[in-house]
Order: sequence, then structure tokens, then C-alpha cells
Amino acid sequence: MTDELLQSEVWMRFQRAAGKRAVRLSGRDWSANGVVHRLPFVGEYLYVPRGPRERIRNQESGIMWEASPALLAKAEELNVGWIRIEPETEKALADIRDSMKGKGVVKAPHDMQPRETFRVGLKRSEEELLAAMKSKTRYNIRIAEKRGVRVVATTEPKYRDAFIRLVTGTADRKGIVPHPKGYYEAMCETLLGENGEIIAAEKNGEIIAANLVVFYGDTATYLHGGSDDRFRADMAPFLLQWEAMRGAKRRGLSWYDFGGVSTREFADGSGKWLGITRFKFGFSPATGATVFPGAYDIVLSSARYFLYTVMQRARGFVAGIVRR
Repeated sequence: MTDELLQSEVWMRFQRAAGKRAVRLSGRDWSANGVVHRLPFVGEYLYVPRGPRERIRNQESGIMWEASPALLAKAEELNVGWIRIEPETEKALADIRDSMKGKGVVKAPHDMQPRETFRVGLKRSEEELLAAMKSKTRYNIRIAEKRGVRVVATTEPKYRDAFIRLVTGTADRKGIVPHPKGYYEAMCETLLGENGEIIAAEKNGEIIAANLVVFYGDTATYLHGGSDDRFRADMAPFLLQWEAMRGAKRRGLSWYDFGGVSTREFADGSGKWLGITRFKFGFSPATGATVFPGAYDIVLSSARYFLYTVMQRARGFVAGIVRR
């Protein structure tokens, strides 16, 4: 997911609709919009998704020196235990470390957003985009078309409902804990329309797969998707992504963002991200992933953060036992 989208007022509006407290910080050349998260026992922390962000991409600007005091002041006002940041670059992370005036900046126990994302440039003809795909991906797109899969881009309520049903059903099938239904409802309510649409696949009048795609800046971003496993052989997810790319091109956008991938798991041939990474890379195997430093915590309350890390370790221990 693009940093521009996650640092936009559009995304903050969605967070508020989902019940979160969102704060909007900015300076002349930077933004650090954040969301307050509450955890049991340890209280609240401020999460800055894909930020702080430089509005002007100048690695030598030192803009993060300006952002840091504003972040600390807002955190003090909110009385949070720590600030979780996701800098765009290692240089930005280094600047934040240097400007924190003795505050600890440590690697977060887990990343909030994927450390790697996959963006495909759209400034080519459709023929060139198809030629750049893996042959298996092109073949599966054709299979979907031959099997009578029809794709529609829409914001109609019945497709919203189908999208939520398919997303939660796919998560359950893959053993992933989905967001609550209200989260997806708020996403549809605030993002669909000018900023997004449902790309749905139908066969014989039944909705068999659906994706939510958002438009912001020069990028179309695939946020969530799901499919009906009964129609697995129809290859609808391949056709959905291709039609979303075509739709983004018609809008004059420059990029299609497939979201998170894992190059390590792709290279190793194993892991929970392997299947989705292989699927996405098939649309442009010569394109490399965009890599971010990951999530880091600026510790403001040592006691609260210590309790948080203890709880995280305990949670991981229990999850390991359950897996075994």
C-alpha cells in the first residue's frame, strides 16, 4: 500500500469511521498523520502508518529533524506510551534516531504494514503489460474469460456486501483472522466512490470474487480481496487484477500497487506469504519489490513498553504451543 495513501486525509477519514482516533500532523515539507491504538493493560500508543513522510523526496533535506519535535509534542498531549513509526527510508530512520533527544528508538515486535510491496508501472500499452507477465498468468486470464467470467467495476451495495462476505470467507479458509465486519463496512462507506470501487467477478449471475481498489495520487492500490473456493477453476482473481490494471490505465494513473509481498519466502519456496507473492509477481516478474525499513517504536514510557513487550512474548509463546 502506498505511503501517500496511508498518509492522506482520505485514509484518516476511514480510520475515524472505523472508530479510531486519528491525528493529522504536518509541516512545510513533511506529514505524520497517526492513529491512536489502545491495548489491554498497557494503554495507548500512536501509530504513524508509512510515516513520517517527506513531501519532497530529498534524502539530504533533514526534514525528519523538523518532524520529530512535533511528534513528541503530540505524543505528550495524547499521553501515549510510545510512537510507532514506519519511515520511508533508512536515511529517514537514521535522522529520526538522531533527533529524538535521548528517547529510545527500537525495532517494533512486529511490522504493521508489509516491509515489501509490489508496484507495477502502467505507462505501457496493454499489449506490453500482457507480454511482461508470466505465461501462466496470461493463460489463467484467458481461462477466466473463456469460462464466462464477467468483471464489473461498481460501488453498488450488493457488491459491497458480496465483497465483505468473500473477504471474510477467504480469510477463514486460509486460517487468517480477518478484520471485524464493521472495519470493512467503514472502508466501503468512506473509500468507495471518487476514491475507490469494487472490482467484482460474476459467473451465471453469481458473484464469485471481489476486490477493493482505491485511487490516490498517481496510484491504484489493491487493498483487500476474496473469492469463492467453489469456483477456483475459473481463475477469477487473475482476471480481476488484470481488469483493475486496465481500469487504472484508463484513469491515467501511473502505478498499480498489488500490496504486500515477501521476496525471502518467494526465494525460499515456503512460508505463509509464498502463494500470494507468487501470484502477484506473475503480473510483472521483472519488477522488483519496494522495500521499507519496517516498524520502529519511539519509547516514551519505559514501564508501559516493558509490560507491552512481556505480553507480546507471552502471546508468541502461546501461539507457538498452539501451532505445535
